[in-house]
Amino acid sequence: MFERRITLFRILGFEVRIDISWVILAILVTWTLAAGLFPAWYPDLPANTYWWMGIVGALGLFFSIIFHEFSHAIVARRYGLPITGITLFIFGGVAEMDEEPASPKVEFLMAVAGPVASVILAAVFFGIYAGAAAWSQPVGGILAYLAVINLLLAVFNLIPAFPLDGGRMLRAALWAWKGKLRWATRVASNIGSGFGLLLIFLGIFNVVTGNFIGGFWWFLIGLFVRAAAGNSYQQVVVRQALEGVPVRRLMHRDPITVPPDLSVSELVENFFYRHYHKMFPVVEGGRPIGCVTSKQVKDLPRERWPYATVADILQRSSAENTVRPDADALDAMALMNRSRNSRLLVVEGDRLAGIVTLKDMLSFLSLKLAFEEDEDIGLHGADSLSGDLPSERAR
Repeated sequence: MFERRITLFRILGFEVRIDISWVILAILVTWTLAAGLFPAWYPDLPANTYWWMGIVGALGLFFSIIFHEFSHAIVARRYGLPITGITLFIFGGVAEMDEEPASPKVEFLMAVAGPVASVILAAVFFGIYAGAAAWSQPVGGILAYLAVINLLLAVFNLIPAFPLDGGRMLRAALWAWKGKLRWATRVASNIGSGFGLLLIFLGIFNVVTGNFIGGFWWFLIGLFVRAAAGNSYQQVVVRQALEGVPVRRLMHRDPITVPPDLSVSELVENFFYRHYHKMFPVVEGGRPIGCVTSKQVKDLPRERWPYATVADILQRSSAENTVRPDADALDAMALMNRSRNSRLLVVEGDRLAGIVTLKDMLSFLSLKLAFEEDEDIGLHGADSLSGDLPSERAR
């Protein structure tokens, strides 16, 4: 989901990152507070006071979103769910998970933790505001804003529209009722998609009636909620199709390999142009030492092709491009997603067992879903096969 992330800091074992899009939000929030909200609340303050109030208010919102997401992450860790990090982006933040909760109870507790944390934070800011407002209007205004925005954050997230927290709580209740995660996710996602459509129409109405900025934001948030609802359901479907399927079932055995001392010119002429693959394993003395891709060749100046060898440009075998034959296909797909490699070497001991590609995994997934199109499979049912790309809990 996020392509341009910057790691800010690490706390309690969680990396906190921002997507570049969050910079846009920070600027817009600062401008809205400095030019609109605070002048309306306190009309007689100097202009520069409004701007520093806006900056501090935006930083407070930044802290509030992180606090909200940390509540999810801490509960997830308590129940053994891996959280890869917390990312802030233009519509809020996500706690990134590598797998779905194991039970409706865990799902509910993780979901409710966010709104509870925001309500607690709103109460804290309001309590401080009650004492500070009497001696400083600017400080009091910032605290009042942060109390209100955290309360709004809690209320908005309690709307039962997946993937908002309220939608996840609804999914947990439906999951507990029927015992089927896929069915529960589909129902909650449909509600989330409908809510997103409502926000889109609300945004269009506001634009038509003259509230362009507010309408534009409602429109964008609606698009995001609608897309996130659909993506979340697809993740569960992928999980149920791939979990328990070993990589050896999907891999190509006896792949074409190249030696490390082969020139790049020979590699292009005798392998890329002849076999039409985008990646070849590099084998030396019967042992896989890495792989070479069309991108690595393309990055090498053409005049160096006759003199450079495969050893000069290969990508060494590592945890980023190798997988075991007995690994779950869903783990292989998650690795592809993290490493941005669409092809992985399948290594067993010190020998190359094969290659698994994203294209083949998606072909298998497409066929499997075609056979199960009308089925609702329970997560822990005997016939369930599940797996997905890392989930993201969106706000």
